[in-house]
Amino acid sequence: MNSQFPAFKKIITSPIRFAFFKLVKLPAAFIAGLKVGYIDEEKTVILVKHGWLNQNPFKSMYFAVQAMAAEMSTGLFPVGQTYKRSPAVSMLVVGLDAKFVKKATGLIAFTCTDGLMVAETIEDTIQSKEGKTIVCKSIGTNTNGEVVAEFNITWSFKSK
Repeated sequence: MNSQFPAFKKIITSPIRFAFFKLVKLPAAFIAGLKVGYIDEEKTVILVKHGWLNQNPFKSMYFAVQAMAAEMSTGLFPVGQTYKRSPAVSMLVVGLDAKFVKKATGLIAFTCTDGLMVAETIEDTIQSKEGKTIVCKSIGTNTNGEVVAEFNITWSFKSK
């Protein structure tokens, strides 16, 4: 595990710092209204509320906004695990599989619980100096706890 993860968590859970991070690095996430609902080394929850800026013509959340929230729920783990890491580790989404179950309206929470798997894979990548891929799952649920979407996002890691 990266000893810098707590420092990363402090940055990412500060509303002002996270808003600045999104504005500079992920402007579409800023516009769509993505927020960190929860984060630790095992679990992340990204919240996004259906609204005029992120809707589709069918009066639900645009699929790309859902994919962005799902990707962020899986992606905060590798960003946190590689924060100020030496040697550096590059990461990239190399695959995405999605299933849309129900119209996404209201507040949607995208949850990923694959943090330990990500940390182990990054450690293995650093130790072996070989590229590794893993699939992380993100489940989007509405305020009633109903699943609206399921995403499997494939991440690739390589030690620099």
